[in-house]
Amino acid sequence: MSYILFISDLHLDESRPEHLQALEQLLQQHAGQCHALYVLGDLFETWIGDDDDSEFNLAAIAAFRAFSDAGSQLYFMHGNRDFLLGEDFARATGGELLNEGTVVDLYGTPTLLMHGDSLCTKDEKYMAFREQVRNPEWQQMMLAKPLQERRMIAQMMRMQSQQSNANKADNIMDVTPEEVVREMEAKGVHQLIHGHTHRPDVHHVPLSTGNGQRWVLGDWGEFGWQIIIKPGAPFALERFPITP
Repeated sequence: MSYILFISDLHLDESRPEHLQALEQLLQQHAGQCHALYVLGDLFETWIGDDDDSEFNLAAIAAFRAFSDAGSQLYFMHGNRDFLLGEDFARATGGELLNEGTVVDLYGTPTLLMHGDSLCTKDEKYMAFREQVRNPEWQQMMLAKPLQERRMIAQMMRMQSQQSNANKADNIMDVTPEEVVREMEAKGVHQLIHGHTHRPDVHHVPLSTGNGQRWVLGDWGEFGWQIIIKPGAPFALERFPITP
């Protein structure tokens, strides 16, 4: 087990079964081989609560459980789509939930992990929405509603999000460079990995302590994206085809 794997923004949904199949293949390929897998948010297109035991959700949970049972560590971070993922989900998969902004040691390189939505500070409407849905009282109120009502609310929220994003400028929906610098310097790191923006790339970040790097995972569509980290080797951002 000599490498660490990162994925993000799978947006698993019953309408796209090929993405679940690609995830199952990835987990089978790396189970017992990689030291750890980090899922940095938006694993699901929507997640309305750990009590949603649809066959699709149970299949994803079973695939993760087989992965963790094989001896590889498993970590999840909330995204802007699956902010209701809870401890019951983590226990069922054999994984652990991480807070946004966690710093991990990747074979001697301290690295900041984020979903990335909190870095998009120019999108003021979204930041207000984010503050609302991350509020524990709001989440408890939502989880107290019947499953069917939560499904309808999630569908409505998704439609509103799509309509809102269609009218936003590209720079508003991307990270704010100054916020990236602030977060990295506050945590004392030179490496940041995140998703959310659906713009896979590697960016150089000018820090007061030297040059940093911001690694951005892509969303899963025709291709899947991963970052693989091996001891003594540079970080590697890779894509792979997903067959419908």
